[in-house]
Amino acid sequence: MAPQQCRARIGRPAVIAVAVAVFVTLVSGPGFVAGAVSFPDPPDPTPAAPVPSAPAPTASAPTPVTPFAETESAQPQEATLTPVPTAPSDSVAPTPSDSVPPTPSGSVPLTPSAPGPSTAPLAKDGPAFGAFLGSGALGVARMEEFSNWLGGADLRVGHTYLPGDSWSNIEGAPDVLDPWARWRRDRDDRMLVLNVPMQERNEYPVSDAQVRLLLRQGAAGQFDHHFRALAERLVALKVPDTILVLGWEMNGTTYAHRCGPDPEAWKEYWNRIVTTMRSVPGQKFRFDFTPNRGRDAVPWTTCYPGDDTVDIIGMDTYDQPEGLSFAEQVTEPYGLQAHVDFAKSHNKPISYAEWGLFRNGDNAVYTLGMLAWIAMHKPLYNTVTDYCPHGVWQCAANTMSSRIYQFILFGRTEEPAVPEDPVSTEVPATPEDPVPTEVPVTQPTSNPSAEADLSQLPARCSSLHLGDWIEHWFGGKLCLLLEWWSRIR
Repeated sequence: MAPQQCRARIGRPAVIAVAVAVFVTLVSGPGFVAGAVSFPDPPDPTPAAPVPSAPAPTASAPTPVTPFAETESAQPQEATLTPVPTAPSDSVAPTPSDSVPPTPSGSVPLTPSAPGPSTAPLAKDGPAFGAFLGSGALGVARMEEFSNWLGGADLRVGHTYLPGDSWSNIEGAPDVLDPWARWRRDRDDRMLVLNVPMQERNEYPVSDAQVRLLLRQGAAGQFDHHFRALAERLVALKVPDTILVLGWEMNGTTYAHRCGPDPEAWKEYWNRIVTTMRSVPGQKFRFDFTPNRGRDAVPWTTCYPGDDTVDIIGMDTYDQPEGLSFAEQVTEPYGLQAHVDFAKSHNKPISYAEWGLFRNGDNAVYTLGMLAWIAMHKPLYNTVTDYCPHGVWQCAANTMSSRIYQFILFGRTEEPAVPEDPVSTEVPATPEDPVPTEVPVTQPTSNPSAEADLSQLPARCSSLHLGDWIEHWFGGKLCLLLEWWSRIR
């Protein structure tokens, strides 16, 4: 069937259905057209899943302005999942563990089961994920609560931030490092991800002229002893393999460690820090170069310090600016596709240390898109930023995104099926449906045939613009019945 044909009319409580169908399609390669897909085991339709109420929103910034300031957890609320999936009319082979015959219409319903805590063996090389839940001991305590909310999902990544207020804290604030080091040492397959500022007073209003001076001082070695002290502290805490997100979001304007005022000095300073920390006996650090998605103040590629001192090429990506679709986040200059292409050209793994909602409210399509993108491209790790307005667990305003995140990752302990080439978005052609091998960059509404197909949608059905690359793999456009959507908002 032609890619532009509308093949699925989605009604009843079906955002979860869309999530499962699109997610499985994306992580299974060409999807329904090519053959069988395997649905993930869904959670019980009505689990007692606490979703804490939202803490007070932080300052309007896509990154934690003061990630080390903790607040007490709010009273949890009950959340109910009601997966009622539908699928395209093509027959889909069920998985051996869930053999459900198709209905007369050709759709494949999912029979909810109650998996409880998973007994599947841990996949030590599988998809490592977690969330930023707080910087110190409270964040560690929330890891277990977050895992319980996800049906016992294996959170292998602990993510925290060193305070950037003073050099003494950058050298290794004990109230931050000590509890996270204990968490990391409890299991060999865990990862500790630590964001490290490159300057003190890192979130203060520091002028470009002053930043330029500081960068040049750092490049000359004036701050080496602070980073040597941090490296020695991490080794002493027996977490020598910590992943260090050094000078994150350097292409923006938020931090005093930004790159824009003097990119050459910034790169030299980065290289000096890495060389200094690697000189400490016993260290096994990995250094993560992590810009903001998009161009921001300067192109992040101009800040790249070189392959010798970068182990991971990350990206912080939030749902912004207002009105930007997920497909545009993929194709924009210095966006998600540029990120994976750049990392592949440098033979480096990728990561998403920060991702979440921001400027477009409870955007379920964005959450679904990011989960699918992560499943396709297999980053070394990813951590969602879980506080308002970004989060899915501690932010009650993001109801639909929360349900999609919970449903897809519920009980996750193993690596899902993904295309063989994790950084390729090419769609293999089939004899019945030849397609180009390039990722389309035009939006669906720019296609005359797509416009004609939109006119064939049911009268009270709202089209979901997931982007050409998603819609091709799904096999057509999706729509939500407006009557159902208005009942859940």
